[in-house]
Amino acid sequence: MAVAPKFAAHVLNAPAVPVHTLELYLDYVCPFSAKLFNRIYNDVKPHVERKYPGKVQFIFRHQLQPWHPSSTLVHEAALAVERADPTKFWQFSAALFRDQTSYFDVNVVNETRNQTYGRLAALAGSIGADQKTIYDLLKIGDTPVDGALNTGNQVTNDLKLHVKAARLTGVHVSPTVIFNGNVENAISSGWELGQWVEWFEKNVG
Repeated sequence: MAVAPKFAAHVLNAPAVPVHTLELYLDYVCPFSAKLFNRIYNDVKPHVERKYPGKVQFIFRHQLQPWHPSSTLVHEAALAVERADPTKFWQFSAALFRDQTSYFDVNVVNETRNQTYGRLAALAGSIGADQKTIYDLLKIGDTPVDGALNTGNQVTNDLKLHVKAARLTGVHVSPTVIFNGNVENAISSGWELGQWVEWFEKNVG
């Protein structure tokens, strides 16, 4: 968890210029997460880069919501993209949120897990990631290795780390925003850019 720049002395080997950190706990199949992500990615980030260059960073936190079974699959896909080409993670996240209804319950219920992975790999391919590499990281084989029947895929262990981090933080709702290590309940997914501008002036400027 991040600390506020004024507490930078607590950080050993800290960056030369302390930064403010916004951690965004998002679920790819949550409509409110999509609203927050799109506002941050399309409007807030460009504003921050102009107004506060080098002073603010955004961290994507995977906030899976298990009552939507596809939540696990779409977050796995993002981690597969990150592993294959880290430069495309945010771009793929934008594509996932743009196409999120394709992975809502009614649109995945009649396909197999690997079929959903196939569609996710194709989506990754549409933004320039290697579709085959992504699918190979995600697919579940039907031939047990060493007799193991429940081993997951090649990004399962990565996903476990993100789930553990969210649990330790105590985050439940998506989206949730943590600013410099503290939950910022005032922030809403429905905020317009002007409200974000005002918030940054108060908390960063």
